[in-house]
Amino acid sequence: MRQHLKVLLGAIMTILPMSTTQAGQEADPYLWLEEVRGAKPLAWAKAHSEATLSALKTQPGFEETYAKTLEVLDSDVRIPYPQFEGKYLYNFWKDKNNERGLWRRTTLAEYRKPAPKWEVLLDIDKLSRDEGEQWVFHGAEGLYPEYRLFMVHLSRGGGDAVVIREFDADTKQFVKDGFSLPEAKGDVSWKDRDTLYVQTDFGPGSQTDSGYPRIAKLWKRGTPLSSAQTIFEGETKDVAVGCGVINRPERQYDVIHRGITFYTSHTYVIEAGRPLKIDIPDDADFGGFFKNQMLARLRSDWPLGGKTYPQGALISIDYDKYLKGNRDFTIVAEPNERSNILSFSNTRNLLLVRILDNVKSQLYEYRFQDGRWERKKVDAPPLGTLGIVTTDEQSDQYMFTYEGFLTPTSLYYASDGQAGRRLKRLPNFFDPNGLQTQQFEAVSKDGTRIPYFVVHSKQIKLDGTNPTLLYGYGGFEIEMLPGYSPATGIAWLTKGGVYVLANIRGGGEFGPRWHKAALKENRQRAYDDFIAVAEDLVRRQITSPPHLGIMGGSNGGLLMGVMFTERPDLFKAVVCMVPLLDMKRYNKLLAGASWMAEYGNPDIPEEWAYISKYSPYQNVRVDAKYPQVFFYTSTADDRVHPGHARKMVAKMEGLGHKVYYYENTEGGHAAASTNKQLALRTALSYSYLWRQLR
Repeated sequence: MRQHLKVLLGAIMTILPMSTTQAGQEADPYLWLEEVRGAKPLAWAKAHSEATLSALKTQPGFEETYAKTLEVLDSDVRIPYPQFEGKYLYNFWKDKNNERGLWRRTTLAEYRKPAPKWEVLLDIDKLSRDEGEQWVFHGAEGLYPEYRLFMVHLSRGGGDAVVIREFDADTKQFVKDGFSLPEAKGDVSWKDRDTLYVQTDFGPGSQTDSGYPRIAKLWKRGTPLSSAQTIFEGETKDVAVGCGVINRPERQYDVIHRGITFYTSHTYVIEAGRPLKIDIPDDADFGGFFKNQMLARLRSDWPLGGKTYPQGALISIDYDKYLKGNRDFTIVAEPNERSNILSFSNTRNLLLVRILDNVKSQLYEYRFQDGRWERKKVDAPPLGTLGIVTTDEQSDQYMFTYEGFLTPTSLYYASDGQAGRRLKRLPNFFDPNGLQTQQFEAVSKDGTRIPYFVVHSKQIKLDGTNPTLLYGYGGFEIEMLPGYSPATGIAWLTKGGVYVLANIRGGGEFGPRWHKAALKENRQRAYDDFIAVAEDLVRRQITSPPHLGIMGGSNGGLLMGVMFTERPDLFKAVVCMVPLLDMKRYNKLLAGASWMAEYGNPDIPEEWAYISKYSPYQNVRVDAKYPQVFFYTSTADDRVHPGHARKMVAKMEGLGHKVYYYENTEGGHAAASTNKQLALRTALSYSYLWRQLR
């Protein structure tokens, strides 16, 4: 449910560039580059992209990296990750013959086979040819419990805006005169076969300042969308409003989510036809229902009824008792200072809780019996990353993955209390022999210990000359975990490179407190943490500034921008992908207004005072010696505006600094819609890194 409602956070309306400047602000000479599809900006982007292609495609190893990466991405031995939906397992698959992909299904018995047979439901390449569109499949919402009817989400070019159409999985056809929504940022949820909850662009005034839906409606089959009944309206300054359904054996719960800021919200359950507000802290994550237990994860301590429920805890209460006024919650799981509850999901009788302990994964099964929670640790390999792939709401089947930097991903199947059995495993796409992973800690400017992972040759010489790639993110309570990346192994590790993953503040490695430590006026802490890791690598003589490169995307792209403007002496290479960079205008571009709870509001002088100290676009100097940065973005990114990267490049070039720039014409915020585009991005990035760091 949490994930379903958060889908809305990816649906963003384009906000056109402002033609005027704020009082006292110097006019931005590169504002014209914010016109996403304007002829002049597109010509500018094309010329820069072609120049970068020309420079980097001639690098030794480019063609090999591209070919090997594409081979992996198209490989038949990849794991086809499934989703339980009724009596079938559903999967979306891309390969060399299906560039845009196949939506397909099979049975569990068939899936267990080494080479299962699949029933193709929708061929996205054929659909694109038939309709003359570059469709990208963005998932499908199925009707519980049969899962015959689906609302299929299709994006033009990979952006967040989607067309939503009703599809019959048995006939393999879009339903004639069925539910259909035009392109917009929004979502739907089935209430029953003939009724949908809808959040979309209903016309002027129906969206928030962030470009998300402000209104949720109930739409009956056979009626025009304009006649849909309004269920709930949020405020213009809210982030988003959504309405969804949670189906459980005991009943159906109809839930409204009003996102006030990115981290505060109100949740309502529709009772007797009216929204009933749930009494939990505004910054708590509502966790849905399981065995009629209402769940919530706390982001702050919660004093209640003489008790204090601790920050980070997962708590529950019987919903019927709650409706009668009871507020005596039970603690289901409680992390410590070096752990975090990453996620929770459920089968029919099991609540599955993923916990991170010092950046190492653990998985637990919880049962609610006789009014008590009973816990059992899932038997899984240690010292890696565990992830829930899919759960079956109608039985106790579920699947999870295990992976590490040097350990190919394995898919495990568990059922009815039996230990997980490995179903499928990736092969070694690169040779891990001779490589090892270590975990170290750096000490940040304020004395905080910052963990990080290093992957390198066992024969490494600690002489400061090793080409090293340091990756980071540090925002939105998103954790950075060890994962198996064939591309990194092929293009970097096996060629002698060192890979480093930093667990800086702002992320979710140690729960809400780790994230909150770097919010707004404390943002510099995340940047100090990253610098501390870089300096620790130099102190250990793993590398040195002439051989140290960094990479990050989105919020991590902002991190990259801050790094090379604050410490240009520390890095020789910077891969800055789909970045935020102009923090004076970020809240006026696309989804930017929704992120002010993370960064602050630049229109408030007191908040701009601290944002301005690190905003990369405002801190580029003519007299600094910067590394030749590689910027990568997408024309179709309707989440983080491509104008951030475009303007930064234009400004840096105007000040005499050399840069690389590549803009993919589709791909959305992922900056790649097909395997070929992803392979190209990979080859360009690593060719650039080797060029800079040898």
